[in-house]
Amino acid sequence: MKTFSLCLVLFLAQWLVARADAQESSPPVRFAIVGLTHDHAAGFIPGVRNRRDVELAGIVEKDPALVARYAKRYNLATNLFFSSLADLLAHTNIQAVATFTSTFEHLKVVEECAARGLDVMMEKPLAVNMEHARAIAAAAQKSGIQVVVNYETTWYAGNLGAYRLVHDEKAIGELRKFVVHDGHQGPQEIGCSADFLNWLTDPILNGGGALNDFGCYGADLITWLMDGQRPVSVFAVTQQIKPDVYPKVEDEATIIVTYPRAQGIIQASWNWPFGRKDLEIYGKTGSVMVPRNDLLKVHRPGTAETEVIPERLTGPNADPLSYLAAVVRKQIQPAGLSSLAVNLVVVEILDAAHESARTGRRVDLK
Repeated sequence: MKTFSLCLVLFLAQWLVARADAQESSPPVRFAIVGLTHDHAAGFIPGVRNRRDVELAGIVEKDPALVARYAKRYNLATNLFFSSLADLLAHTNIQAVATFTSTFEHLKVVEECAARGLDVMMEKPLAVNMEHARAIAAAAQKSGIQVVVNYETTWYAGNLGAYRLVHDEKAIGELRKFVVHDGHQGPQEIGCSADFLNWLTDPILNGGGALNDFGCYGADLITWLMDGQRPVSVFAVTQQIKPDVYPKVEDEATIIVTYPRAQGIIQASWNWPFGRKDLEIYGKTGSVMVPRNDLLKVHRPGTAETEVIPERLTGPNADPLSYLAAVVRKQIQPAGLSSLAVNLVVVEILDAAHESARTGRRVDLK
């Protein structure tokens, strides 16, 4: 028996090494960036360098000023830029697209990619409204492409650690309440580019203001923690605390999502005195707090609160590029925080929140 166990261990070790070698020797996933008006592109492009699993094959951007700025900032060759996806595809082959356009343009990008069989990763949220969200889902289903929504908080080890505690370990009993805080001092106050501000503060191109920009984080996390369940109702209050800075959209929003046996409170703001993305989870017998991306505060039944350092994220869950590569290679199916299913619920919550804020009434979801 000992000999058999030793052989099994050796076999598994050899298999894992061979699998890692095979993945390392696989050609990189070739992808293109579509759009540069979303400032998150500035954090995405440097991450591509010195990686073997992905390769940036081109960038689609019509604005020559943006092209010049990014080419200079990241020392990119001018022949990497194209004015349209069709132009790019006439010169090179790709397997996927990461888009950094306005939220309103997500639908157009997905439809163009669906017609060509290209998987798409987009910056949160999925869409400006449910009409666009349903059209995105229809295009993805018809073509068979995968649509992935990228949130910064998806790659927080603390959030995944909290999920494991409350779902896998049942550490705090049945879930009862969630409180999610997201936002910062305001996009203009923190120095977002004019190209970003032009659409981020537009009610059509962004679908709203702080409610969409930061409310989507809480809606995404709560829907994930509730295993994709839709709330039975949504109630929201919004304000324009700085109408001189943001005259077209709300800069403050509080959303309450209600479930048969739980409640979520989403606080989205362009008025925090500092940037924050933190999560509180309360169960029947305890609580889990995620005050920052690498820390948990756990209060179990009959014990004092303890601090826990969550495991570092690895593999496909390590970062958005690793995730996108695994999706394109069909090693994983998009699930949880990044999935189309969860993000359809997210947009439904945001839509209902806007309606509730407009009418001053709770919106019951059918």
